[in-house]
Amino acid sequence: MVTNITNFGRSGLSDWLIQRVSAVILALYAVFMVGYLLFHPGLDYTTWNGLFAQTWMRIFSLLAFVSLAAHAWIGLWTVVTDYIKPTGVRFTVQIAIILAIFIFLVWGVQVLWGA
Repeated sequence: MVTNITNFGRSGLSDWLIQRVSAVILALYAVFMVGYLLFHPGLDYTTWNGLFAQTWMRIFSLLAFVSLAAHAWIGLWTVVTDYIKPTGVRFTVQIAIILAIFIFLVWGVQVLWGA
């Protein structure tokens, strides 16, 4: 078994499972958002703000953000380890990806739960 400190799970099976669960969560979130937009054609700021002011929606959105981060990391880790062979370059690219995903995740949480 190949172990690498930069992969998300402890094994390929856990990475596979995280990828699938996160995909289901993202699909549910996307279907909900598209449905909400279709059933509210005259959507205004007050209605949109009211949706995201509810705790269940914030938690659902946070779960979607975390799922997106995990899903993106596992997918990009797989691509990078498959196609970038020099260790130094691969490690640098992985660090850049980790940093970008972390910044986007923190930014999303700040927008979602900020004042």
